[in-house]
Amino acid sequence: MLILALLPVAAEAVSLPDAVRERVTERASDLPRSHTLLVAIDGDTVIDEGFRGHSTRETANIKSLSKTVIAALVGIAIDRGVFESVNQPIVELLGDRVPADLDPRVDEITVGHLLSMQAGLERTSGANYGGWVASANWVANALERPFVGEIGGRMLYSTGNTHLLSAALTEASGRSTLALAREWLGEPLSVAVPPWTRDPQGIYFGGNEMGLTPQALLRFGEMIRQRGEFGDERVLSAAWIDRSWQPRTRSFYNGDDYGYGWFTTTLAGEAVHYGWGYGGQLLYVVPSRELTVVMTSDPSPPASGSAYNARVEALVGELIEATAPGTSLAESGR
Repeated sequence: MLILALLPVAAEAVSLPDAVRERVTERASDLPRSHTLLVAIDGDTVIDEGFRGHSTRETANIKSLSKTVIAALVGIAIDRGVFESVNQPIVELLGDRVPADLDPRVDEITVGHLLSMQAGLERTSGANYGGWVASANWVANALERPFVGEIGGRMLYSTGNTHLLSAALTEASGRSTLALAREWLGEPLSVAVPPWTRDPQGIYFGGNEMGLTPQALLRFGEMIRQRGEFGDERVLSAAWIDRSWQPRTRSFYNGDDYGYGWFTTTLAGEAVHYGWGYGGQLLYVVPSRELTVVMTSDPSPPASGSAYNARVEALVGELIEATAPGTSLAESGR
């Protein structure tokens, strides 16, 4: 296993007043499902808190936030020539995993369509999720679903899409998604990537049930904030991050823009990019403030969805306001 080197808590190096830090931490603790909160500004960790007996160093089920990680792996695969581009048809990458007698329109679905949730196929999430994961072949089941939308049209959020990408990564590279995640992300970020759930054919679940520590998520977010660099190493191309954040559709959950594995919204007047997992597994990147925020929460049902996220976003908005250029200690510590 790789050893997780923690980002240092260096509160004095960052102008986040104690009053803000204490207030944000208390409000995060008061959230009924919260487990951990991590905040880094310009690479320095200014908040590192666990609630209800949880620690930022323990592995958390990040649920659909893993879709954001899978999207980064796809970007690295394109950077390294494992995939040709986002325009490559998924059936080319899946090879013998593609079942016979599919709707011919499946041939038109590209890597990009899957990343942006615009494949047009019936969703495997929501009410369809249980039947899908109970099926004998998740890849075939996802591809055999009927078309309920236009390819490249409205968002049809489906974990089957990112699972197809995990299968494509495995087929095209000849290596498991776990092995790729460890080499392409774990090693340069110095974080552990433990094994997670696999489908009946042994493909690591693309888009759910991945376990990472909040500290690992913070490092991942910091790499994204630094436009693909971490330390002295280039992990992911800056061009891919730009493409990931480009709006391509809109979330039917909350109306926010969606790109390649990332949602985008505006908080306190600033563009905020975030990954979102069920129950409140959240990663926020605010480039204009050099700010990265990680929140993990109880991943088990029931969850309050967007209402819970809105409360977390209020905390992120407060951090944005507190780190605005020219903000005085008196104003930000009010």
